[in-house]
Amino acid sequence: MTAIPEITLACFGLVGTLVTDGGAVEQAFAEAIATQGVVPGTSAYARAMAQIHRACGQAPWDILRDLFPENLPRAQAAHLAFDRSLAGAVGRRSVTPLPGVESVLTGLADAGCRICVVTGLPRRELTVLLRAMGWRDLITASLSAEDVPRGFPFPDLALAAMLRAGVGDVREAAMVHDTAAGVECGRRAGARVVAGVQTGPHPASRLRAAGATHVIDSLADLPAVLGATPARAIVSPQAPPSLRR
Repeated sequence: MTAIPEITLACFGLVGTLVTDGGAVEQAFAEAIATQGVVPGTSAYARAMAQIHRACGQAPWDILRDLFPENLPRAQAAHLAFDRSLAGAVGRRSVTPLPGVESVLTGLADAGCRICVVTGLPRRELTVLLRAMGWRDLITASLSAEDVPRGFPFPDLALAAMLRAGVGDVREAAMVHDTAAGVECGRRAGARVVAGVQTGPHPASRLRAAGATHVIDSLADLPAVLGATPARAIVSPQAPPSLRR
């Protein structure tokens, strides 16, 4: 008999999962591709933005490199423009928590669950957004794609969060994200709960296809999900997956 541990770490995406950015990220992408002649009102722009929406959650560099696969200098120039645009937009636009987020985070922290924020956005914007929210006392760790070798949809961000938080068993972790890439990261990392939340760009069908164990309308539904996955005993033919060596 092997006991399945309780959830002790909850990893959350940022924009679309915890906060709304007033369209800052989408505008930054639009301005980035416009520097490369892909402008609103053209079919090329419509195709590019559709591709960006499908890839939401991945690191901006990865998205822009895929948009200009045969021209690395164009991708690099667009990425520089993205960084400049986003840095300015975050300061200009209203960034607010999504409904129910603060009470959920507070409840988890009060219950002893560690909280980590993981995002494909640059570290600079991650720091600015978290500072604006005033969540320093609630969050155990925060990680951007710049902190790991590979961003979403690879498992690196979730696994790094587990290591930072001192989690000994991947089944102690929950991943909560609004994009297919974030959901896939949690699934690949072995998180026991992988909740796709429908406050971002991807519909329930896409989140389920990426491997979500649960799909919720908003973060307010998360406590019920975590409450439905208590520690329990199961018969296991092999040792549980562990981060300890």
